Amino acid sequence: MNQRTARIDPRLFDRLPIGRDPAAVRARVEALEKLLERSFVVPGINRPVGLDAIIGLIPVVGDGIAALMGSWLVWEARNLGLSRWQITRMMGNVGFDALLGLVPFIGDAADLLFRSNTRNLRIIRRHLDRHHPGTVTLEPGSR
Repeated sequence: MNQRTARIDPRLFDRLPIGRDPAAVRARVEALEKLLERSFVVPGINRPVGLDAIIGLIPVVGDGIAALMGSWLVWEARNLGLSRWQITRMMGNVGFDALLGLVPFIGDAADLLFRSNTRNLRIIRRHLDRHHPGTVTLEPGSR
């Protein structure tokens, strides 16, 4: 299935492991990032968007909710034992995204270009790949 036809399985969160082990955390943060940043493709612009961009359309409140949801990734990273520098970078990504969202129209466009949750997932993946190599998963279609 390619990215244009990808759909979120409604049972996705029913199958997520509950636990503090690195494999369970990886599954949860990847699912949340997909929900927030790549839920579906908007026809015409052919770019994946998620709840972060849609919720961000609600003035002030939407960006606050999106920032809280993005902060959950930072919480998971903290529980994994990422360094203070990595946590600070992740909080900066969420904060910058939230500040951009406060600017009418520009903030909504920025949600399509500056994907703080994707950036934060990349930081978490790098940490997990280095410190917990058993949690590495292959993307569908990759070898």
